[in-house]
Amino acid sequence: MSRLLELDQVTMRFGGVTALRDVDLHVDEGEILGLIGPNGAGKTTVFNVVTGVFTPTSGMIRFQGKDLHTEPRAGLGLLEGAATRLGPAKGVLTRRRSRNRITRLGIARTFQNIRLFNEMSALENVLVGTDNHHSTSVPGAVLRLPRHRAEEHSGRERALELLELVGIAHRAEETARNLPYGDQRRLEIARALATEPRLLLLDEPAAGFNPNEKRALSALIRKIRDTGYTILLIEHDMGLVMPLCDRVAVLDFGQKIADGLPSAVQSDEKVINAYLGVPA
Repeated sequence: MSRLLELDQVTMRFGGVTALRDVDLHVDEGEILGLIGPNGAGKTTVFNVVTGVFTPTSGMIRFQGKDLHTEPRAGLGLLEGAATRLGPAKGVLTRRRSRNRITRLGIARTFQNIRLFNEMSALENVLVGTDNHHSTSVPGAVLRLPRHRAEEHSGRERALELLELVGIAHRAEETARNLPYGDQRRLEIARALATEPRLLLLDEPAAGFNPNEKRALSALIRKIRDTGYTILLIEHDMGLVMPLCDRVAVLDFGQKIADGLPSAVQSDEKVINAYLGVPA
């Protein structure tokens, strides 16, 4: 199984606060990896450094074997991602890769606090995601040239497919604000999938769910993985994480303290101590 995402000795400092310290983490292609830990452990910070919200203070993040945050400057005729360290590689003029370009590489996320376009329909929200890979110019869109019409048609078909996948196709024309809470969560997942990611990052997707909704969500996440996606999941509900995930990594105070099969992690003394507040 090939490694899709790798964090190598990643540290993230905010002034005098160290949110991540020398974190080594990897996500294998086709797996569901659970990232767990007490509140404030650094889980969402991992998502933020992977998606380009923050640039790590030190360390390396690779996606499909290439530096995620640095790319050669345009017009130099170099392969994208040729820089091998954070910052300019020797002899290579580089630039920081923007959050949008990271999305285009194949990484998408949802948020702990739902972020939708509330006045748009469910379908329109997903169409926003499909636009990520459209190549029509502004004049082409204004003039509705054939390429624009073709992309518009294919985008709509894909959006409807994704609404069907997450189980809310019947709500396609409803305004996002008016959807039930659980369907808003599903809509955010569909919009993330519309960017055609290789890696989907889910930040506490079961927050606020009742037991029945959690079981349905677990089945949906498995279905998404079986459709061909790789998933990195932050979740506090161990009843959802342990039977769902292929592997679990644990953070505590910004450091990784365990990584392995769910059964092994559950019985790890450091993990038990971290959750119970007992010194290691």
